[in-house]
Amino acid sequence: MVPDDCRYTKEHEWVRRDGVDVVIGITDFAQSQLGDIVFVEVPAVGTALTQMAPFGSVEAVKAVSELFSPLNGSVSAVNGGLKSDPTLVNRDPHGEGWMIRARPADSSEVDALLTPEAYRAFVAELEAGQS
Repeated sequence: MVPDDCRYTKEHEWVRRDGVDVVIGITDFAQSQLGDIVFVEVPAVGTALTQMAPFGSVEAVKAVSELFSPLNGSVSAVNGGLKSDPTLVNRDPHGEGWMIRARPADSSEVDALLTPEAYRAFVAELEAGQS
């Protein structure tokens, strides 16, 4: 499941434009690799984001994984529902399981991320290497 209205990183974050802001989460591939998610840590509103720097983490039964910012900017909202129900990420990673909304410092950074086609090819390569 790789929605066509998003851009992607090789660290398995997705970005969807929403007005002047973007919504950021982890991909379906990422959540499936992690397994049952038990805790999500995201930064507070107003926190500065640095492209490719960690901005939070996801804790699953199998592992803890850092979240990497796809762009420079600042956090404009967080998904408060993840605190009480982190499994939203497993059930709906590209919808109700979003992590943060951000205001990009430069919206062209979104265009530089992987297209859905490029991300699908990247995941296919990873899966081929696992078999």
